[in-house]
Amino acid sequence: MKKNIEELTKKAIDMQANSLTTTQIANELNISRETVIWLLTQSKKEESTPVPKDSSIEWNCIGKSANRLRNISMALCDIILESIHKIGIDVDVIVGIGASGIPFAVLIADELGSEFAVFHVQDKQRSSGIHGVLSRNFASVEGKNCIIVDDVITSGSTIKGVINHLKDNHATPIAVTVLIDKIGMNTIEDIPIHSLIRIMRVD
Repeated sequence: MKKNIEELTKKAIDMQANSLTTTQIANELNISRETVIWLLTQSKKEESTPVPKDSSIEWNCIGKSANRLRNISMALCDIILESIHKIGIDVDVIVGIGASGIPFAVLIADELGSEFAVFHVQDKQRSSGIHGVLSRNFASVEGKNCIIVDDVITSGSTIKGVINHLKDNHATPIAVTVLIDKIGMNTIEDIPIHSLIRIMRVD
């Protein structure tokens, strides 16, 4: 465990040295922002504070292969088709959360014949959740049914931010689909979560 924490700390420090923000580091390591802050400040403290309850997810063996990305995306697409069949709603737009959700979202949108949109997370939090923007270079979401796609749900704050942003833009989020769910909830903001893998901690 100590070795794993040391490795994560080194990665976080290296990323910070390369001008990555706290949110970007959290996204790269698939850990919460709170864990990133703990890793970056822990080495500067004389006394140790308790390790946050978190787990780092590495899926670069999938990400480095276009074929594996496509296969995983088709599995996620199958989950989406199963969920929308139950509720009888058509999907208009697949919203990929930048950067790691985008490859999955592009392939899913292509398979479903849906439009594709991108949500960029910005490195500041408001009391209402994560702040971000929808890219103007891709599909509009206004008045459309949307599926949100990301790689990993860590704390749920990013997904909440996207859901609220979509609603503010008069869109209807109908489901969240992710590769890995670390929070183990069935819904966020009353929107169902569908994952290929769910991690359950037993402490």
